[in-house]
Amino acid sequence: MKNPEKAIELIFDLSIPFEERCSKIFEFQSLFNSIYGRFIEPFGLKPTDKPDPQDIPLFPIRGFKDGRILIETDKEPDLIFKSSGTSNMSRSIHRILSRQIYEKAILEEFKKHFPFNEYIVLFHLPGYDQNPYSSLIWMANYLIKSDPSGSSQFVTRENLDELKFQFQNREKKILLFGAAFGLMDIIESGNFEPVEHLEILETGGMKTHRREMTKPELRHALSDGFDVATDNIHSEYGMCELLSQMYATGGEWFETPHWVQVSIRDPKNPSRICEPGEEGKIGIIDLANIHSCSFILTDDRGVMDHKGRFKVLGRWNPEDLRGCNFLIDHE
Repeated sequence: MKNPEKAIELIFDLSIPFEERCSKIFEFQSLFNSIYGRFIEPFGLKPTDKPDPQDIPLFPIRGFKDGRILIETDKEPDLIFKSSGTSNMSRSIHRILSRQIYEKAILEEFKKHFPFNEYIVLFHLPGYDQNPYSSLIWMANYLIKSDPSGSSQFVTRENLDELKFQFQNREKKILLFGAAFGLMDIIESGNFEPVEHLEILETGGMKTHRREMTKPELRHALSDGFDVATDNIHSEYGMCELLSQMYATGGEWFETPHWVQVSIRDPKNPSRICEPGEEGKIGIIDLANIHSCSFILTDDRGVMDHKGRFKVLGRWNPEDLRGCNFLIDHE
């Protein structure tokens, strides 16, 4: 599976049950990712074991700050991504051995929700271009290149009005894909004029630029500010340490691609999966991370419903725990 083509066949082949794909990648990473191999030893697991996905130990995401999370190989990474932060901060580093895998993960899931024959995508990501290792900027550039019409592009607050009116007469919807703080800046500038067939795709990013808003507050603010129905406000969930993205369309509940599995874990005992409605840390199995680590325990707080969808509630803070009352309080 060090061959990217073989890896792609395994990761994205829907005819192979997720459990089988997951088992093969667990064995592969246990053997060839020395850090993950050592991590699973206290759990009494061997590479040849075939644990169920829910029983596979999840590697703490901070490990991407502390070590070289990559399989043993002589090949240099195709791409290197680093989380945002100042030069003196400890930043996560994700080394991408196969650009092909990342491209397929990006495009397959995005087009499922926002096909280019229906959408023109305008990206507003101020500040992210200051990070030359930004995975979000790389993803946006790749999606722009993948649009057959050539219409999708980056926009600034200054040229957004000109572009959206240029495109509004076409038989396509306009998808404004932006960091939450940038979208709020557009609204607060007072210069935005509503346009027909506009939809919003926000990708978080509130905390470092203004007071942190809850998801419901943000959705209502975007709906009012852009004069867009809440059904047309969408969210993207991704991070430097993952090659896959997840989308919540028209609401706050995220769904996963067929090569990703999400669970909510008890922060005091990450081996325990929380019941639906019980808050905990978001655990992710991303098979596209085949050459780094597919089994990750994030520091994000979340909750899952009975349908297997999940909500992102912000960063984990034990003082915010509300347990099983969450679904009652927020439905």
